Amino acid sequence: MSQDVPGAGERSRRSWPLYEVFVRGKRGLNHVHVGSLHAADAEMALHHARDVYTRRNEGVSIWVVKAEDVTASSPAERDPFFAPSADKIYRHPTFYAIDEDVPHL
Repeated sequence: MSQDVPGAGERSRRSWPLYEVFVRGKRGLNHVHVGSLHAADAEMALHHARDVYTRRNEGVSIWVVKAEDVTASSPAERDPFFAPSADKIYRHPTFYAIDEDVPHL
C-alpha cells in the first residue's frame, strides 16, 4: 500500500538507522572505518556494506555498528583526555626486551 503513495518508500528509508562500517583488509591487522550507510537492520547493513565497500575484494571481514552505539573521544579534548597516560611510563614498552621472533608488536 505504501507503494501507491508517492514518496512513502523514501520516508521509510530516512527512518532507517545509520550504521558505521569497518572493514579489515587482506593485509591489514585491524578494522578501519570506511564509511556509513542506512539500513533497516544489522543484517541488511552487513549485506549493503559488502556490496558498497568491498566491490573489489578488498576485505576479509566487515563490522557494522549502529552509529548511536558508537562513543568516541573528541579530537579537541585530546590533550586533557590522554594526559593521564603520560604519567604511567611503565606502560610504554621501552623497559622490555622484545624478541625479533614476535610478529606485529
